[in-house]
Amino acid sequence: MKYQELWMETNTRIRERYDLAMERIQGFLQEEGQVEEPFEAYFVSMARFVEMIEKLARMQLREEMDGLSLEELARWNHALYEDILPQNYNKSYANPDYAAEILGSGLGQYLSAFYAQLRGCIVFAYECRLEDITILCETLIELYNMFEEGIPEKKSVASVLYWFNSDYTDVTLPYRIREQLDPGLSFAKDIIMESDLSDLRYLYRFGEYISETEQKTAAFLNTLPEETIERMASAYTEGYRKGFEVLGRDLSKKSTVAVRYELGFERMIRAAVLQFKEMGLETAIYRAAVWSVTQSPSRKVGYHSASPNRQYDYDHRYDQAVYLDKAFKERKLAVLKTAYEAFRKEAAAYAGPAVVETFGEPQFEPVNKKAAWALSRQQEKLLTSYANESMPIVNHYIPADETSFTIIAFPVPGIGPDFEEIFAETIRINTLDYGMYQKIQQDIIRVLEQAEYVQVTGGEGNDTDIRVTLHPLRDVERETNFENCVADVNIPLGEVFTSPRLAGTQGLLHVGRAYLGGIQFKDLRLWFQDGMVVRYSCENFEDPEEGKKLIRQEILKNHDTLPMGEFAIGTNTVAYAMAERFQIQEKLPILIAEKMGPHFAVGDTCYSWSEDAPMYNPDGREMVAKENERSALRREDVSKAYFGCHLDITVPYSELGDIVAVLPGGTRNFVIRGGRFAAEGTQKLNEALEGR
Repeated sequence: MKYQELWMETNTRIRERYDLAMERIQGFLQEEGQVEEPFEAYFVSMARFVEMIEKLARMQLREEMDGLSLEELARWNHALYEDILPQNYNKSYANPDYAAEILGSGLGQYLSAFYAQLRGCIVFAYECRLEDITILCETLIELYNMFEEGIPEKKSVASVLYWFNSDYTDVTLPYRIREQLDPGLSFAKDIIMESDLSDLRYLYRFGEYISETEQKTAAFLNTLPEETIERMASAYTEGYRKGFEVLGRDLSKKSTVAVRYELGFERMIRAAVLQFKEMGLETAIYRAAVWSVTQSPSRKVGYHSASPNRQYDYDHRYDQAVYLDKAFKERKLAVLKTAYEAFRKEAAAYAGPAVVETFGEPQFEPVNKKAAWALSRQQEKLLTSYANESMPIVNHYIPADETSFTIIAFPVPGIGPDFEEIFAETIRINTLDYGMYQKIQQDIIRVLEQAEYVQVTGGEGNDTDIRVTLHPLRDVERETNFENCVADVNIPLGEVFTSPRLAGTQGLLHVGRAYLGGIQFKDLRLWFQDGMVVRYSCENFEDPEEGKKLIRQEILKNHDTLPMGEFAIGTNTVAYAMAERFQIQEKLPILIAEKMGPHFAVGDTCYSWSEDAPMYNPDGREMVAKENERSALRREDVSKAYFGCHLDITVPYSELGDIVAVLPGGTRNFVIRGGRFAAEGTQKLNEALEGR
């Protein structure tokens, strides 16, 4: 296996330490009474998990896993993830509330966070990365040795975990950067391109949790004719190519595209790899981050499977609170710069990500665990500071005005009995008439760009009433303040968008049901004053304060406030009609939902870090509304300009009243009236809404 050869030198160098660590941890199971209860049970549980990992790694190194039957592989997969499955999670040390109850509220929190990190050994074993396993196991031994001498103080355990994460940042972070840039790290690509995809055993080679979602998705794709697979892949890869074309960027200067997707879509990804190769691009297919140091609190970036337990993911999303302080932030920044310098050649060749999202899994309503780690206000500021200070480093090696991206989405079987029909409809939505929508959207822009501001109001039962101030145009013949967005970077097609002026942008945004970041928000309300969020609420919990806490974490991304970074009008009424027909409105991802009505993004603009790069609409006019009063601060103090997040919130047509362009003299021109398109040239969009 190629990936074994890749790690051979490192594994040979680390092997003695690895063997010693495994031998010592085996001793935990023989040394009854060396550690006081209830902590002995914790370390015994950890030792049994490591024992399973050691056996798995040995089988991988000998390539014995490839010879197992589908049933044997499924048993292995279940055993590796059994402890965190919902039916077992209440009595798992990975559950912070259980760990705190059994081990004490202080030590339990730290030990639960470490166990969650130790579980990364699963994928390290599959990838034959013995160094990663070794440093985790050596830390487990260090903790065990402390407890042999008696129950340590919480600060002693905290210190071990702090220095573990700090010391090994120069191992974990550089690898994370490399795997996004280097096609030579081909673990997943080899599986996709070399496996018999009709034999579903290949799914278990990734090391991710394999549920019915991955099995049924892969089996379904195997039933599709090659022509359909090629069409799916072409919409994805052509959207990527068109992104460079629309942005006026030179794709020929690049040679690497990073592919992110969810397992089960390997037939499509294989076709896409070959299509990208025809464009001159090699693919880097990398896993969602495993180390907490490199994870994103709100999403998985990289290939992954459906989660074995979304509550587990939610409980551990802020485990970096264990070690995040100013010194750690500074060290991470220094390592980041050194790593990008080491991979500067790969960074220069990087064209940007191509993402396949999925939708249709059951909705998740999180429970806020008392013992789960949360960031302090100081840590929130440090996280924001890191985001602001790291972006100039990244932008130096990967200039934002030289790259692009694309995102496309497909349903998974969990969406319900109409899965196959919904899948076919999604393919149709992803390949709608580019030219027709481009013309209709240009008609909408002609109305909007005359306005001083746009007024958006909700329909019956929706309290939205918000005024969006627009940038004035100096020369309407050469400039525009709305981008005409069709099927390129953002698939499916169907929106016109702008970066609003913050001054004068104010009012209430209300959505009855919003599915954001994998979480359903009920009766979400955001109040804006001069473009900034000043108040917010939702009805997810009986206690309103719990709702505010959820919004602050998941929508504001732990900021006290965010600006309105984008205002857009979605035009994809075909997508809306599909959602209504199959009653799947609340299961659609933001990618599709944002095309089904007006949407407002909180956070940075769509042009962050590339405001000064020229951008032109298909009619040749330059898009000039690319920044706001906050992002303009980049010229004085970049730390005040950006927030490192951007989240779209859509008011669906079913909840929408009017969208009115209000001209400087007070004239009101309707873009949408009573939930239907009213601007001249847009009537075609209402056909899909008839009878709804």
